[in-house]
Parts: sequence; C-alpha cells; structure tokens
Amino acid sequence: MMPGTLESRVREIASGLGFDDCRFTPARRATHADDFQSWIDSEKYGDMEWMQKSPERRKDPRLLVEGAKTVIVLALNYFPGGGPEARSPGNGMRAGRFARYAMGSDYHLVIDKKLKAFSRELETLGGAQRFYVDYGPVLERDFATDAGLGWNGKSTMQIHPRLGTWFFLAELVTTLDLQPDAPMPDRCGKCTACVDCCPTAAITSPRHLDARRCISYLTIEHRGPIPEEFREVIGDRIFGCDDCLEVCPWNRFAKASKESKFAARDYISWPLRDFLTISGEDFRVLFRQSPVKRIGHERFLRNICVALGNVGDEADLTALRDAAQGGNPLVAEHACWAIERIVKKSVTSCN
Repeated sequence: MMPGTLESRVREIASGLGFDDCRFTPARRATHADDFQSWIDSEKYGDMEWMQKSPERRKDPRLLVEGAKTVIVLALNYFPGGGPEARSPGNGMRAGRFARYAMGSDYHLVIDKKLKAFSRELETLGGAQRFYVDYGPVLERDFATDAGLGWNGKSTMQIHPRLGTWFFLAELVTTLDLQPDAPMPDRCGKCTACVDCCPTAAITSPRHLDARRCISYLTIEHRGPIPEEFREVIGDRIFGCDDCLEVCPWNRFAKASKESKFAARDYISWPLRDFLTISGEDFRVLFRQSPVKRIGHERFLRNICVALGNVGDEADLTALRDAAQGGNPLVAEHACWAIERIVKKSVTSCN
C-alpha cells in the first residue's frame, strides 16, 4: 500500500459506521499514568472499586494486546438537542433531570455493535485488536488528547472543537502500525466556567476531580444513602449531572446527533412523583436498553425522593409516604427526608 492508504481506509471504516471523528496515537504508557495512580492511592474513586483493579493494564495498552502498535480513538456525538424546556410535563408538575447521555439508548449497546464491525474490518487489513467503550482498562482521555481528538478540559471532560462536550469516546488497541495524529492545543484558555459552576465543588482544581463529591457519582455509582450535605444541591437531578458540560463555551458549535438511538425518550418528561409508583418490573421495562437501568430500582427511587424533597410540594406527600412505608430501608430513609423537607417548607410558607 502507498503511504497514507491504510490510515485513509481506517478512517473510511470509522465514518461508514457513523463515528464523528477517528484519530491515531501510539500504544504506549499513558501520559498521566502517575497522576492516575495518585488518584487511586488517595481513594477518590469512592464506591468505584473497579477503578483500582489492574492499574498497570490501565496505564499501558500494550499489556492488553500483544504486539499493539496503535490506539485508534473514536468520537460519537450523542447530543439529543433541545433545552430544559423539552422535558417539562406541564400542569405545574416537575420533571427530574437526566444527564443528556442517558436520555436515549444505552451507548454501550450502540457503540459495541459498531466496534465489533470495525474490528472485523481491521482484521481484513491484517490487524489484531481489542476494543473498549468505558468498560475496559484504558485511560481513554489521555489517548484521545495525544491523538488530537480534542483536549482534556478543566472539568476533566474531553472537549472537541466541533462536538463540544457531547460525545462518547471509544478505542481499539490494534497491532496495525498507523501514522499518529498530532495533538491539539489546549483551548480552554483562562475560562473556568466548569470549575466555578460545580454544585458540590467536586472539581477541586482544574483537571482534578473528587468523584465522591460529584453528583453524577452520587446518583449513579454510589450504592448507599446520599450524604445529607449533598442532597439539597442535587436539586431535581435524578440521574447524573451535566452542569460542567452545559456551561462549556465550545458547545455553541454542537449539533444534534445523527444517531437516532440517542434521541430522548418519553420518560424524561414524566412528573417526578409518577416514578415512585412503578414496580421493579416496571422499572426494568421502562428503562430497557437505557443507561438508567444499571443503577437498579432501589437507587433510582432513592434519587427520586431526594429530588422531590428539593422541588416537590404537598401534592407529592402521598406518593412519598407510600414509599416510606414500602419496606425498602434505603428508599424509606430518603422518602422520610423528603417528607420532612416539604412539610417544613409548607409550614414556613404559611407563616
């Protein structure tokens, strides 16, 4: 093959599968491997024990594939479009906030299918590889930055000049020896909007995150009671938090994803209290093939109770009292907290 032909063919495959960008970087020890180890050593991963497993494999993709030469880094736009008004149920009732990535189908299912097809194509070109979304031991933002697929923002999220912050990363660690792309300069400048807006001060300094304080961690990864110090600032968020993404100035260039499976589902506009009436089976059906399903019925109801405690009113008390008496200790504790908050607000407003 002529120089550049192999790289062009790989990019054609990526484009044909719907990926929005495709870049290459050498398979080598991750740029921030030592910083990652320090983060692990300080136990800032909270309940995410899997982050500390096989740390050396996370730091060096050459340990994942024998003879690995290249990390192919991919971006897939998931922005569903629309603003907060798109999820209002009307009738004076309040809907909860889902992170935008969770408004449609589970990205693991969508991207895995594309990556399997990608890997088969690379095999015909002589490559042996393994692929990952975010479930594998790859410090993906390091390799995305090294490959010039955007840069790592001060929120620790990857920023792309064309996609903003609304995209998923995926990687194939391959034996193909591909010409690396040049890194892109950091274009955050003096902007600290993402750091300043964090409701829980989880971004302790630019590019440093204490996951134990992050609302996304607390509403998704954390398995136990949500610490009371964070409940009020969670507001109406019931799955994840987009605050540090929403404020990024680079999102002014973002356009809605062409992937129909990322379109927002109807549940994003459900009144909050309606979620309290669904059974475990109803939950599994409603959130089938959705990222929300992974947290389970119990933690989801926990999150609903917290949101109602912040934005609910007396009309929500019946549903909350039923939840408090439903026999689940985790849900009951948060329902009682919400009831106390609403009653206290009601008494205050009458004085």
